[in-house]
Amino acid sequence: MPNFLPDLPEARVLEALSRAPGNELRSGKFDSAESSAALVANAFGWFLDRPASLPPLPGVPAGAVETVDLEVEMRFPWSGGRHPWLDVGLVTHTTLVGVESKRFEPFRPAKQTGFSDVYDRPVWGPNMARYTALAQGLIAGTADFRVLDAVQLVKHAYGIRTRASKRGLGSVLVYLYAEPAHWSSGKPVDQAAKARHREEVARFGAAVAGDDVVFVPLRWGDLLRQWAQVPQLSQHVAALRARFGDLG
Repeated sequence: MPNFLPDLPEARVLEALSRAPGNELRSGKFDSAESSAALVANAFGWFLDRPASLPPLPGVPAGAVETVDLEVEMRFPWSGGRHPWLDVGLVTHTTLVGVESKRFEPFRPAKQTGFSDVYDRPVWGPNMARYTALAQGLIAGTADFRVLDAVQLVKHAYGIRTRASKRGLGSVLVYLYAEPAHWSSGKPVDQAAKARHREEVARFGAAVAGDDVVFVPLRWGDLLRQWAQVPQLSQHVAALRARFGDLG
């Protein structure tokens, strides 16, 4: 049984984590000192039963939050194969917001990811041309992303766009990332890697600006500073900082 922060709806959080394909609970990854899944589940799990208490995320043009869910599948417009799962799904009156959270992942050795042929279909619409052009650049090797998982973000954008369009909503992809000073061992996180990550995040955002899925990069540190200004959330933020340390 994971050790959640106080005042979380543990049953709902566990149900969400158990349905996700990442196997974070059974593998023991969730209990790791560097777990990104534990951070996002504890942070946003607090709002599952009180979505109206979640302030609009900084930089997200969406309005008041109506529902909050953890581990949300954003299915593509076909039945078979794998479909993207977002760490958090938020719905407002006008917008579907998918949140992909990273903690230490960008500063670890990169894993090779790519696109299968199924993505090369004319199903995304003309207002996703910039994401598609970026995907083609990633396939061709002309788009150079070494620490940012740009392939994953493009797939997430396609999934969010598919689900949002079916519901007649706008669509936003939030890339929520930490910039920790140290690994759990106490070793400093490489400053050059953090600088490279920031550069790649900015370059990704510039490449897809203007498409249907609005890309919003957001630092964990900035999000927690926003929450800390809300009296109702001050204890929650203090507990997150005590458990997860410096997030940048």
